[in-house]
Amino acid sequence: MIAPVGRACTQFPDHLRRYMSYNVNGSCPDDELLAQKLLLKGCEPLPRRRCRAAAPTDYVEPHPLPASLWTTPADSSVVWTAYTCKNYNCLINRMRTQKGFDDCKDCFDLRGRESSRWTHKQGSGIDFSIDEVLTAKPPGTIRIGLDIGGGVATFAARMSERNITIVTTSMNLNGPFNNFIASRGVVPLYISISQRLPFFDNTLDIVHSMHVLSNWIPTRLLHFLMFDIYRVLRPGGLFWLDHFFCVGEQLEEVYAPLIESVGFRKLKWVVGRKLDRGPELGEMYLSALLEKPLKNSP
Repeated sequence: MIAPVGRACTQFPDHLRRYMSYNVNGSCPDDELLAQKLLLKGCEPLPRRRCRAAAPTDYVEPHPLPASLWTTPADSSVVWTAYTCKNYNCLINRMRTQKGFDDCKDCFDLRGRESSRWTHKQGSGIDFSIDEVLTAKPPGTIRIGLDIGGGVATFAARMSERNITIVTTSMNLNGPFNNFIASRGVVPLYISISQRLPFFDNTLDIVHSMHVLSNWIPTRLLHFLMFDIYRVLRPGGLFWLDHFFCVGEQLEEVYAPLIESVGFRKLKWVVGRKLDRGPELGEMYLSALLEKPLKNSP
């Protein structure tokens, strides 16, 4: 057997050596931040280890479904040593005031704006509702899917209420996102956007991503990722590109041709101004509903 350590891991020997320094059959060291650094540097998957990962000392059972979808979990569901905040109240208040995390501002507050995401149809606007999107396919044919970079998995929670199973990818950047997602009763997947999607070809009914897939991603990586999304979608499956942002001329010159080259069929394609950082910057949002065709084009 070949150890599952990719070339990217060997490029960071100091990090890797620290990560693999532990007592066999003992407790794993407290190195969540170190492990995440390796993941974000492309060291995926991490090497396996023969040690027991830390668990909360006063763990309590999660809230039952469906109440768990909209209830803040107990603080004892998380090992907080890797985070500045040591409870969810602190995290909610910090996210409200801290600059630099606008895409997840208030996201741990389930009574705030998370409570209304994707619930209302906005006509020709860039905010599609879930029910609006689901009308694109026959009832009951959207059953399983993926949300890329889904924050605290509110999209998955909404879909769960409609008997649709969504797996949510998330990193633990400045908060225990994966613990929070699992406590809500939906499935977290701890991978970065640089990793090949861990699904077989032609299997998912829908893939969604809001904000994460945007112009901060190197163009070549974004192109690979778009084709990977195409790969895992079944024929007729939907790709909901939700609030992709870039500068106006980039959309016309770079990103629209890139997306079109993948081979999706356009069901919806709406462009609007991104005003949250000032209209003078010329930033744009694109929301698109794309369909994998039943047959590949030649």
